[in-house]
Amino acid sequence: MAVPTEDDLTDAIADATRRAVTDLFREHSEEFYYLSLITYGEATPPFLSAWSREALDAAVARAAAPDDARWGLKWCYSSSPYCFYGEAHFGEVRRFFGLRPDMAAYVNDAKAWDAEYEVRLRAMERALARVDGEGVFGTGSARFRIVINVEVMPPDSTNTWRAFRLNPPWGAFQEWLEEAAEPI
Repeated sequence: MAVPTEDDLTDAIADATRRAVTDLFREHSEEFYYLSLITYGEATPPFLSAWSREALDAAVARAAAPDDARWGLKWCYSSSPYCFYGEAHFGEVRRFFGLRPDMAAYVNDAKAWDAEYEVRLRAMERALARVDGEGVFGTGSARFRIVINVEVMPPDSTNTWRAFRLNPPWGAFQEWLEEAAEPI
C-alpha cells in the first residue's frame, strides 16, 4: 500500500472511534461527560479514553482522600477505567500510522517534523468532528453533557484550541474549561 494520506488517516480514525464509542455507550449505560482521543508528543496513533459520572463516583469512593481524588481524577485520561477502551478497533489506525513517515527520521528537520505532526493531529481532529457530526456523542441538549477532544500528552495549549473547535460553548465544555483547560 502507498503511504496513507491525511484523508485515509481521517477515515480510519473515524471508523475506529465510531465503533469504539458505540460499543462503550451500548455496554455501559452511564452518563459520560468526557471522551478524548489521546496521543503523545510525537503524534503517535491515538487511543480512546472516557469518564462517566458513575465511574468517577466509584473511583472517588475507593480513594483514601475522596475530595482530592475527585479533583485529580475527573479529567485524567490515564486514570479512567475506560482508558484504551475499544483498542481492538484501532488496528487499522496503528497500521496506517506505521506506513506514514517515521517521526524519528525528522529529528534534524523541524519543518518536515512539524508538517507530519500537523497531518496526524488534523486527521484525528477531523475524524472526531465527523463522528460528532453523525450524532454519536448525542444531539441537541444531550450533546452538551459531554466534552470531546483530541489531546496531546503531556498537555499543551493546542488541546484547548482543539476543544474549542470540537465542542459547543456550554455544558460540559464550560466545566472542562474552568477545571482542566491548558492556558492559551
